[in-house]
Amino acid sequence: MAELPDKPWTLSAEEILQKLDVSVDQGLSESDVENRRNQYGANRLQEAKTRSAWQILIEQFKSLIIGILAVAAILSFLFQQWIEGIAVLIAIVVNTTIGFITEYRATRSMQALQQLSRTTTKVRRGGKVQEIASEELVPGDIVVLDSGDVVPADLRPIEASKLQVNESSLTGESVPVSKTLEPIKEEEVSLADRKNMLYKGTALTRGSGEAVVVATGMKTELGHISELAEEAGTAEKTPLEKRLDQLGRKLVWLTLAVAVVIAIAGIIVGKDLFLMVEIAIALAVAAVPEGLPIVATVALARGMWRMAKRNALINKLSAVETLGATSVICTDKTGTLTENRMTVARIALESGEIEITGEGLEPEGQFKREDKTLKPLENQVLKAALEVGMLCNNAALQPKDSNESRAVGDPMEVAFLVVAKKAGLEREELLEKMPEVREEAFDPDLKMMATVHELEGKYRYAVKGAPEAVLNACSRILTESDEKQMSDQDRKHWKERGNHLAADGLRILGLAQKTIGSEDAEAYEDLTFLGVVGLLDPPRQDVRSAIEECQDAGIRVIMVTGDQPVTARNIGLAVGLTDDEKADVIQGKELKSPDELSQDERQRIVQTPILARVSPEQKLNLVTLHQDTNAVVAMTGDGVNDAPALRKADIGVAMGQRGTQVAKEAADMVLQDDAFASIVAAVEQGRAIFNNIRKFTVYLLSGNVGEIIVVGVASLMNVPLPLLPLQILYINVVNDAFPALALGLGEGDPSLMSEPPRDPKEEILARRHWLAIAGYGLVIAAALGGAFALALLWLGFEQKQAVTVSFMTLGFTRLWHVFNMRENDSNILKNEITTNPYVWGALALCTGLLLIAVYVPFLSAALSTVDPGVNGWLLIIGMSFVPLVIGQIVKLFKGKKRSSKRKTA
Repeated sequence: MAELPDKPWTLSAEEILQKLDVSVDQGLSESDVENRRNQYGANRLQEAKTRSAWQILIEQFKSLIIGILAVAAILSFLFQQWIEGIAVLIAIVVNTTIGFITEYRATRSMQALQQLSRTTTKVRRGGKVQEIASEELVPGDIVVLDSGDVVPADLRPIEASKLQVNESSLTGESVPVSKTLEPIKEEEVSLADRKNMLYKGTALTRGSGEAVVVATGMKTELGHISELAEEAGTAEKTPLEKRLDQLGRKLVWLTLAVAVVIAIAGIIVGKDLFLMVEIAIALAVAAVPEGLPIVATVALARGMWRMAKRNALINKLSAVETLGATSVICTDKTGTLTENRMTVARIALESGEIEITGEGLEPEGQFKREDKTLKPLENQVLKAALEVGMLCNNAALQPKDSNESRAVGDPMEVAFLVVAKKAGLEREELLEKMPEVREEAFDPDLKMMATVHELEGKYRYAVKGAPEAVLNACSRILTESDEKQMSDQDRKHWKERGNHLAADGLRILGLAQKTIGSEDAEAYEDLTFLGVVGLLDPPRQDVRSAIEECQDAGIRVIMVTGDQPVTARNIGLAVGLTDDEKADVIQGKELKSPDELSQDERQRIVQTPILARVSPEQKLNLVTLHQDTNAVVAMTGDGVNDAPALRKADIGVAMGQRGTQVAKEAADMVLQDDAFASIVAAVEQGRAIFNNIRKFTVYLLSGNVGEIIVVGVASLMNVPLPLLPLQILYINVVNDAFPALALGLGEGDPSLMSEPPRDPKEEILARRHWLAIAGYGLVIAAALGGAFALALLWLGFEQKQAVTVSFMTLGFTRLWHVFNMRENDSNILKNEITTNPYVWGALALCTGLLLIAVYVPFLSAALSTVDPGVNGWLLIIGMSFVPLVIGQIVKLFKGKKRSSKRKTA
């Protein structure tokens, strides 16, 4: 029976495994896992409290709109206007209900999105390495660790190779800590001094190893800390939402001032005191865009879901707004511009070059030299190269009929396993013959990795890495007959052979080995060179079109890769980053600190679209250089060392498939498919979300301005009011909400990606938008006033019937006005508004709400409406279309002007 070890740092690895009743080679069985999950629960911390439905509902009553309506209800009852008072209370209920349902669904939608970004970890269960969700870990699981992993639970290492961990999140110590396997005798040891423990939430910065889970969930040290200092979850407010709040507050005071002036003017010219107070309150409710933050939340939530469907998960809400302003995308090559489905295509040996057929994970293929098929195991150099590729490897390949993912690990290492299978080699059999006794994890500075294997009393070292690094560590070359000494001329020759492979667009790696009597020798000295492997990773099919879309949108795409310059240039040509076969390629060594660069050097770097041999540290310099030119920079990354550049960039983009957990946690956005096209789709959605919020704001304010103008003019001129207080409330609280929400849910106009990026400092409403609001407001006021005057003077209607005509004219005018929110150069019949199903649903619903306002007796009595008759309805329909017709004429004129500007440009 397994038991959780107390003070596991005091025990040896063997004692820990015995207590947890687990074997390193086999791991836990499925039944063990099930029993332990029932006993210890999921590996999950107590989540921060989310706002309950009751809290969201109560917050609706804290809004300014509700306060103003409450004053109106109290005044109605004080003046014994019972119907008006009840109607206002109904308006409060309706406004609160709409706000509650909208915000509740948006909040829950965002919470559901967070569930999509759960972390994963590699474990050994039933003798096989597999990838599982981190929260499925149980005590006793054997975890396989690599540099860049976030530690998923409290672990006790049982194997370690240069293991270093950043524990600053727990101990505050910023310097990475080296880990050992030896037990610590002292029982009372601080967290920082437990050198043989790995704690949940910390990050591996270097090395690799295996460890056993000793605590999960709230039983971990991180769990204890979170229990002591439980944080109540507070909703993150984006810069966009803050600016909307500021806009709303400014409009509140402006509106209240206008409402007071109108009320005083009406009272002075002899209108009823209570009527004018009610009118002032109704106008205040009309003009305060209280729904702005809610619609912003809805638009953000909907946009995030659309991004998630396109494989882009947003970690930080503020990133959505920034995405729309992105002007530079610095992207990795492998897996982002390319398929990341690596295949060993060629192997260059001393005796010549060998081509390998077959692609993907299928273990069928032939080895050919000059069109002659070879038997790979009969060539000692080729066999040695294939064995080194299998041994110096942490990937796993499952059987084709397995229910688990066929490939686990780095795609490049998977490719080595597949090519070895094509030759008839099996990794398990090879490891039985020469078991691994030591691993030198990949070192990004040395650009190499090594494993050491026991073989008949000696030790075989298997090394792979960047060809130039491996060549520099070699003193001999293996030939088909024997080994020979390597000269400087040989090194130069092999570098040229590597460049030849790279020139064909292949990713290249060098392989080497040595067999000596010690397992503790320096791994990267006195090696025997075997050859250079060329791996094929073709460009993604959708990359060229996505890059063209970026270029049309005024977004510069820059490829940043660690590969050879010649490989980088070839991929750049293939995907459309350049059409010059001799295009300039900047190497990482040229990316010095910005302070060390001249103006000409800065300019050259900023204008070059292809950068090669770039280290994570140099990425940081690149981001800074572009930000110094006021660019909004998106940067991709997947390694632990990429985290600083991801944080520095305006939008950090981590790779979901091959990215380390450290990179994912540092990023603003995670690509589930690692594809460049997903970045472009996310940028498009970022633009659409900001544009939708603008449209909603212009739509709402322009209609409200129209109401204020017509009622204000009527008050000042001492003529009958064309609208009554409850009618204004009905339009603004009930009828306007649905078209406004529909605008917020739109997918956006495709032409958004033919415009340059907006200035991130630009206000939500620029000067042109305020002019549009004023213009639309005047036209709506004119249509409303014209309908009222015609009903009174031309049709000879009584005042009540004429007011009904103006009320219905306003209602339908504001419904048709939604079509004026299309882009100026969009098609008049097929555009982002007419293709938005939510708009049509809102129009149908609101048409019904307007009709029941006239024909349902109780509602008709409360709103003081009567049947306008056939002539009245004809007048309503005719006048309600006036603002739409004028708006469309203006848009046609502006659209032609804009198109001619583009052609001349």
